[in-house]
Amino acid sequence: MQFFDVYSRFNVNVVRGKGCHVFDEKGTEYLDLYGGHAVISVGHAHPDYVKAVSDQVAKLGFYSNSVINTLQNDLAAKLGKACGYDDYSLFLINSGAEANENAIKLASFYNNRKKILAFHGSFHGRTTAAARVSDNPKFSPVAYYGFEVTFVNLNDIEAVRRELSTQEYAGAIIEGIQGVGGIQVPDDQFMRDLRKVCDETNTCLILDEIQSGYGRSGKFFAHQYTGIKADLISVAKGIANGLPMSGLLIAPKFKAVPGQLGTTFGGNHLACAAAISVLGIMEREHLVDNAYKVGNHLLEELKKLNGIKEVRGRGLMIGLEFEQPIKEIREDLLYNQKVFTGVAGQHTIRLLPPLCLSMAEADEFLTRFKKVLK
Repeated sequence: MQFFDVYSRFNVNVVRGKGCHVFDEKGTEYLDLYGGHAVISVGHAHPDYVKAVSDQVAKLGFYSNSVINTLQNDLAAKLGKACGYDDYSLFLINSGAEANENAIKLASFYNNRKKILAFHGSFHGRTTAAARVSDNPKFSPVAYYGFEVTFVNLNDIEAVRRELSTQEYAGAIIEGIQGVGGIQVPDDQFMRDLRKVCDETNTCLILDEIQSGYGRSGKFFAHQYTGIKADLISVAKGIANGLPMSGLLIAPKFKAVPGQLGTTFGGNHLACAAAISVLGIMEREHLVDNAYKVGNHLLEELKKLNGIKEVRGRGLMIGLEFEQPIKEIREDLLYNQKVFTGVAGQHTIRLLPPLCLSMAEADEFLTRFKKVLK
């Protein structure tokens, strides 16, 4: 049997990591400005994280949700305190797409409606409902039943108001910052108006903070720059620093119904121990503040460089849009400058480094990047 390889890969075999650096099998060191697609939040192989995961797996790696798991309660309490949503509930699953699937389901259960409002440029996952609300037909090849989706332009509040005024929509789903869409930051006033229209029409506001959350933007959630609160918030990526895990933060107005939601692996002992460790490291090392400070430094310095069409983002979630396709630039960065970066479409480079990226490492990236631009 061989691996069903659906990925476009760089010719690098990463075998080890430390902080914001990874190493291939030959020992070549790379500066990681991609964080494994925004997943590595506290850095590769952080000693506190390694100890927490090792200790837990030595005791109990997994048992099903048919028994009490106090780690789930501990994680919920710590996450609520860290993000300011301590009056919400937490449902734990395995992936970002699953978090969005369950958010859509809960919204429909809440108001008994079957339409969802989404935004052009969006990406919410590859499972059925998550792909249906993503603005990319290549992720949505099959017929969908049970709910309709309408896409409107980001920041077009009049289009939002026109659609939601029909009072047919279970929810409106939006990313705190569009990632796959090219690091598009919604206008703050638009987000506040969106919250207001959702309130007026009894529409659930779903915030997809899978990539933009967990401190990446310089606040715990990117939508917290606007002062609003969401009804449902999906989180994943950095929640467990690489172990498969995601969560859905659920407002008090939603009532838990036994059997309505469920999961086999979600919230297992090992993943919870990892996630609790991540929150502890983030607090002790002030990583949300670090993302804000180092991210702002990078944004300011990148905007000074010639050859970039536009620099967008917040914190350590940065998009660099070019006039030309960026394939050669990324390859030059990787193979010659030893820097990992991400991509959004053919013209935008994504920077999603671990939240522990230091000022010195940020400046080192700038030095290497300038060599490529020349």
